[in-house]
Amino acid sequence: MTRATENRTDIAATVVSLAAEAIELQTRVNELHQELVNLNERIRTISNVLQQLSPR
Repeated sequence: MTRATENRTDIAATVVSLAAEAIELQTRVNELHQELVNLNERIRTISNVLQQLSPR
């Protein structure tokens, strides 16, 4: 194998590795986003309950 071929192979392997990592990171971002949505809903629910409990 020539040096140029080795470099192309290394580059291809790096691209594949980075693409796989990007997919994992995007999946994690999506999970964290959903957790924030869920947390926001819980905060809203608790806030509403507290407002109903406070004397007027």
